[in-house]
Amino acid sequence: MERKGFTLWFTGLSGAGKSTLANIVNRTLRERGLLTEVLDGDVIRTNLSKGLGFSKEDRDTNIRRIGWVCEVLTRNQVVAMAAAISPYREIRDELREKIGTFVEVYCKCSLDELERRDVKGLYAKARAGEIKNFTGVDDPYEEPQSPEVMIDSEDEDIEESAAKIIRYLEQEGLIPVREGAGQAG
Repeated sequence: MERKGFTLWFTGLSGAGKSTLANIVNRTLRERGLLTEVLDGDVIRTNLSKGLGFSKEDRDTNIRRIGWVCEVLTRNQVVAMAAAISPYREIRDELREKIGTFVEVYCKCSLDELERRDVKGLYAKARAGEIKNFTGVDDPYEEPQSPEVMIDSEDEDIEESAAKIIRYLEQEGLIPVREGAGQAG
């Protein structure tokens, strides 16, 4: 199988499992011999996008920067995995056009469940007014209209979700099918 790069774009609200899922998928793809890179939104914010705020313009700039890195990696036969809230549909669609082989993974989880989990305490701070323009609380999140893969992180366990993504990538011919997969014992 000829090695082709592509971008897996994980989108969803804070705490929905984007980074965790990207890291599990990353491990699986590396085990299969693919070149991969995970671009975590939090890490990008402290490096590539340091100094940007959370206005719509700054968020768009941040996501475009991540998208540009994904585009470069993709054309160099790397599987780029972006795990960023990326709240605005228009920018995600713009990146899909630029990158080409783009697989959108929507990590869906209800706001109630995310606030219940709130491992970083961000939703509580946003509700208390300590964090302004927090996506899902006082800033919008535009759900993907037709993501290639939809993950329900409220009801699926993380391994089940990762397996769903891997199956999709295999079915689309983006990654090799694991030896022995689908054959009777």
